[in-house]
Amino acid sequence: MQLSDQIVLVTGAGRGLGHEIASAFAREGARVVVNYRRSRDAAEALAAQIGPRAIALPADVTDPAQVGALFSQASAHFDGDVTTVVNNALADFSFNGDARAKADAIGWEDFATQFQGSVRAALNTTQAALPGMRTAGFGRIINIGTNLFQNPVVPYHDYTAAKAALLSLTRTLAGDLGPDGITVNMLSGGLLRTTDASAATPQAVFDYIAANTPLRSVTTPAEFADAVLFFASPWSRAVTGQNLVVDGGLVRD
Repeated sequence: MQLSDQIVLVTGAGRGLGHEIASAFAREGARVVVNYRRSRDAAEALAAQIGPRAIALPADVTDPAQVGALFSQASAHFDGDVTTVVNNALADFSFNGDARAKADAIGWEDFATQFQGSVRAALNTTQAALPGMRTAGFGRIINIGTNLFQNPVVPYHDYTAAKAALLSLTRTLAGDLGPDGITVNMLSGGLLRTTDASAATPQAVFDYIAANTPLRSVTTPAEFADAVLFFASPWSRAVTGQNLVVDGGLVRD
C-alpha cells in the first residue's frame, strides 16, 4: 500500500519527534491521526497546519479503553481503518544522565512507568489495530526504540530496559502477525537534537556524540522521521521483526 493510501496513527504526536513523524507522513499524502495526551494546543495546531487529511485526537495510550475510543474516532472520521501505527509516545522522561537515579537509588515504580509507556501502550494500540489490519490484509506497526540497549553509556536503567522489552515484543509480534500481512519493526535513535525530552541534555553531551559519529552530527527529529517512512512504505514489504538504528552511525551492531 502506498503511503498516500494509508491512515496513520502517530502516538504522542503533539510535540518533538512525534510531531516530525506526523508531518513526514502528511508530506507524503497519508491521512494522519495526531494523538496527544496533554499537548492539545500543539496537536490541534499541527492538524490544522496539515489540513483535512489530519485530525488531532486525545488518548492516554496506556489505557485500553481510551485507545479503543481513539481508533473508533479515527475510523469514523476517515471512513476507514487505521493501517499504520507508530508507537512513539514516551512516558514522562528527561534525558539528563546526571539527574537520573543510579542503581542504588532507582525504584521499581520507575521501571513500571516506563514499561507502561512502552510495552503496554504498544500492546494496546496493536490489539486495537488488528481487526482493521486483518480485514485489509495489510498493516504496519512501527515502534520507536533506543540505541542505549546496545550502547548503554548513561544510566537510564528504567527507560532502556523498557525499550529493550519493546524490541522483544516487536520480534514476537512480527512472527505472530506476519501471516496476516502485518509487519512489525523498530527504529532506534540516539539522542536527538532537540526534543522536549532532550532539552535538559548538556551541550557537552551533544558535542561528544557529534564528534564520535561518522556523520559528525547529532541526528535531528526530522532526519529520524524520514527513516520511519521506510518501514511504512512498499519498499519494506519484505522486512519485519527488524531494528534499524538511526543515529548517524554511532552504534553499528
